[in-house]
Amino acid sequence: MLSGPEQIDQIKNTRIFILDLVKDLSIEQLNKIPDGFNNNIIWNIAHLTAAQQNLCYTRSKLSPTVKDKYLFPFLSGTKPDAIINELEIKNIYSIFLSSIDQFKIDYANQLFLKFDQWDKRYGMKLKTIEDAINFIPFHEGMHIGYIMALKKLV
Repeated sequence: MLSGPEQIDQIKNTRIFILDLVKDLSIEQLNKIPDGFNNNIIWNIAHLTAAQQNLCYTRSKLSPTVKDKYLFPFLSGTKPDAIINELEIKNIYSIFLSSIDQFKIDYANQLFLKFDQWDKRYGMKLKTIEDAINFIPFHEGMHIGYIMALKKLV
């Protein structure tokens, strides 16, 4: 199993892959919610940042490193309620990578001293920040599948 810093690097590489996967899509394509879906591609990308922030920072009793507008509208159980414009898409992409860079720094600086255990619906028990770090690739992999499915329909 990879160590925390190596796993965080892997998460960043996965996020670079995701951005490459959607680089040629228009604003309309990123925002389109196909029949049978309750979200869109840009929501999925922003959700990955929000989920990581919620899982790692909030459960560790730390303040997230992203603004609330990039956190709360994209948490689990939410869905898109407006078209996201080009400037906000660029901000979401930037935060998608920079938040992981900041997380790696914060992890190296040992800021994650507490962690509220979380029993995930996937049968996983997350007891430590390292468990959370190891869960993130699984979660992001699921959303890569959603993004690929959505991309075929937009």
